[in-house]
Amino acid sequence: MSGAPLTTLLDGALPAGLFRRLARAVRAVGSERLRATYQTAFWFDLGAPSCVVEEAVLALRPRARAAGAGPVAGVEWWLSRMRTSDVQVDFHQDRDEVLFGRTRRVRCPALGSVLFLNRCRGGALAVTAQPVDEANPALAPLPFDGDLVRPWPNRLALFPGDATHGVLDARGDVPHGRLSPPTPLRLALIMNWWRARPEGRPTFRDAGVYRALRA
Repeated sequence: MSGAPLTTLLDGALPAGLFRRLARAVRAVGSERLRATYQTAFWFDLGAPSCVVEEAVLALRPRARAAGAGPVAGVEWWLSRMRTSDVQVDFHQDRDEVLFGRTRRVRCPALGSVLFLNRCRGGALAVTAQPVDEANPALAPLPFDGDLVRPWPNRLALFPGDATHGVLDARGDVPHGRLSPPTPLRLALIMNWWRARPEGRPTFRDAGVYRALRA
């Protein structure tokens, strides 16, 4: 991109044993809540972990601090599971969705982050300071000026919490329709680091889903 990169990249972000346990547990979740994976988000106050994901969050906390998160109240996290042949996520800013729906006020996390769990065809994370553009496919700002991050196991991408971001398809293009043949799932853990808890997010302990993550 023109100017300084927005994204900080760290390979080998987690200790190898913890990463293997995390990746194995996410694969064991299988298709549970696959269609609602982006709506199945949790709040973690950085206290005692209730699953392997929260163990990973605690291990990554120093990385987030070094990337500029500053003091945070906790982490909102969810599993990203998508086929790059059928990307269902438009370019967007992460925000407190309940607060926005109630007041139209935009409140973004202090820092966004993605931990990739596997390799895949295409599926690059695209991060930019440009606003979304409703005139384009997937709301992508075009021409794009930003960072592209290739998915790779145990690679962590950290970026400003108010940055626009999206995912490119299996061909490395802005998604504009379903591709054939279907690709395997691209797996990642999404973590937003917040200075105040977003509204309406349950804890994983209370949610009663994804039991495979507790093993």
